[in-house]
Amino acid sequence: MSGGGKDREETLRSFDEAVNMTAGELEKWLKTEESRGAGQSDGSGESVGHASGRRIVDLLRTRKADLTDDDVAHMRKVVGYVHRHVSQRPDGDVTDTRWRHSLMNWGHDPTK
Repeated sequence: MSGGGKDREETLRSFDEAVNMTAGELEKWLKTEESRGAGQSDGSGESVGHASGRRIVDLLRTRKADLTDDDVAHMRKVVGYVHRHVSQRPDGDVTDTRWRHSLMNWGHDPTK
């Protein structure tokens, strides 16, 4: 673990607020067709969000003291993504929308 102190703590707190799915819930979600169909492809056939979701599962299972600077940087990226997309919530029932599916790939279920 390295520096960052206050900024690191703020990122961890924000990540814990933004990611409202457990590692188990997210892992199960990432195996669904809906998960694989949401988001933009990174060229490998997997969406950026789906790849991020796999990393989030690992982050959720990592002790805070063992997180690297790279892990904290990814957590910051997750927080930014979730905040941006939550603010773009479409009207009506979002239960079965690509908007929700994309957010869920990033560990946030807006219906919770």
